[in-house]
Amino acid sequence: MRTYEVIFDVAGKKKRIDILSGQMSSEGFWNNTEQSTRIVRELKDLKGTVEPWDLAYKKYQELVELIPLLKEDDQDLILDLTHNAGALTEIIDKLEFQVLLGGRLDKNSAILSINAGAGGTESCDWAGMLFRMYSRFAQRCGYSVKTIDILAGEEAGIKNITVLIEGPYAFGYLKAERGVHRLVRISPFDANKRRHTSFASVDVIPEIEEELDIKIEEKDLRIDVYRSKGAGGQSVNTTDSAVRITHIPTGIVAQCQNERSQFQNKQTALKILKARIYEAQQAKKQEELKQQDADKKKIEWGSQIRSYVLHPYNLVKDHRTDFETADSQKVLDGGLDEFIEAYLKFSAGK
Repeated sequence: MRTYEVIFDVAGKKKRIDILSGQMSSEGFWNNTEQSTRIVRELKDLKGTVEPWDLAYKKYQELVELIPLLKEDDQDLILDLTHNAGALTEIIDKLEFQVLLGGRLDKNSAILSINAGAGGTESCDWAGMLFRMYSRFAQRCGYSVKTIDILAGEEAGIKNITVLIEGPYAFGYLKAERGVHRLVRISPFDANKRRHTSFASVDVIPEIEEELDIKIEEKDLRIDVYRSKGAGGQSVNTTDSAVRITHIPTGIVAQCQNERSQFQNKQTALKILKARIYEAQQAKKQEELKQQDADKKKIEWGSQIRSYVLHPYNLVKDHRTDFETADSQKVLDGGLDEFIEAYLKFSAGK
């Protein structure tokens, strides 16, 4: 079995950190905004991997030094050892979890989209609940959430929303959420208090910063501009600053309305379009290699990956891994860690 040091190539990553730190100290480094942003992000990602390893090794050394001093009647030292062993176990569990995030783009930020299914206000409200859930999860992870495009429901909730969730391994974690999510509850919009079933689909793709072999020609793009719409449909701009870009050969669409200018909206939409084209290409390759891949199946009602039951009992169950919990409120408040871990272990064992 490989050691964590081999898995994470800690020595190599430390050398890379030294190189990047040296570049940041060089004169004129901050003059090139694009390059400096890329380097700062890479440095942050590297430190996010190396620092937990260094902390684990430090805790291990402390335990090694304390063990020879241990005496049966030294309760204080026993408590110290127990505390340090528990802290080390917790750090190792997190490192072990990172081993599951070995995909090429797992370390990237994530572009997450939520679309309400059939069912009008009920499904729009459910899409809004999912957005709150992922926002809470992102907050707990120290990630930032930036709304790129949103269409509010007519009475409540959200018809569809696309957000950028920025932070190391955001895509690696959130890729577990792709698919249809089903909610069963007593409807707050039904005067007769009947039970309703609602659906919403979630799509997650990696934000792509590095150059990939993806050629997008101007002649293959249809670019439409329109006026940005806020919650409830009211116009939030007096100019046509929102941008929708359609890649004609594939029919893939990306849009953005929340930047300050049409140019910024176009650049953001192009970035999302590029990521979606890349994801479509990867899915096609996987389909060619393996025709029946349950994790990549087409999103459609009835193929839900997870059910959230709030009546007549409380249960959240993932239908891929069979992991479940009765603490539905914790999940809806962003407590997705156990579901994500179960999915990553399930995927690794395929």
